[in-house]
Amino acid sequence: MDATTTYVLRLADTCLIHSQRLSEWCGHAPVLEEDLALSNIALDLLGQARALLTHAGRLEGAGRDEDRLAFLREERDYRNVVLAELPNAVASPSDGSGGRDFALTTLRNAALAIWLELLYDRLQASADAELAAIAAKSLKEVRYHRQHSSDWVVRLGDGTDDSRARMQAALAVLWPYFGELFAAEGVDGVGPAWRELEPEWRARWATLMQEATLALPQDSAMQPRGIDGVHSEHMGHLLATMQYLQRAYPGGVW
Repeated sequence: MDATTTYVLRLADTCLIHSQRLSEWCGHAPVLEEDLALSNIALDLLGQARALLTHAGRLEGAGRDEDRLAFLREERDYRNVVLAELPNAVASPSDGSGGRDFALTTLRNAALAIWLELLYDRLQASADAELAAIAAKSLKEVRYHRQHSSDWVVRLGDGTDDSRARMQAALAVLWPYFGELFAAEGVDGVGPAWRELEPEWRARWATLMQEATLALPQDSAMQPRGIDGVHSEHMGHLLATMQYLQRAYPGGVW
């Protein structure tokens, strides 16, 4: 697979897997309005993933459409960041949370929305006209995602003692995975190296943490490599759910 196709797939898979995790909140969010908001954000990300996967399939030239790329690859063929695949929980499902932690989801949403906003903004200038068009449309969506999630980060971080403690605990879990957002190389004329996003991302994140009265953890030496197909133990379980119908009924249609 050439560098351009891999570059597009890393973004496509990150949107796809992030959407899948968010969809797990449908019917389980703490308030009805947020149930609808998380479901809509998940649908936005799924739409971005569909456009990007379709484009990646054309670039690859192997006859794979968006469905085959989404549902019929093996775990090591996915190129999403590990952050997107982590489960929606800090603690064990046995604690009565049902395996969902709103603090973790809120922080992850904010981190990825800021990152996507920065990346899509730059991809509008891509020499790949299709990728530039996808970026321009997606940028409008992720700006809302960033605003919505950031509002929740501030509300919970600067809220009660309990909400702040939950947010700080979630941040400690997620922090080691943020570095992968800046690990992919760029492709000349297609898109920037992700490390170019790091200074502005960190500046925006620091401002958000200050507003939320949350303390930044110390940087970790851990180096997740989901973008190279090396995933966490959670990815296989996610794919078993996401791919079930297509694998049980290959080529099935409604």
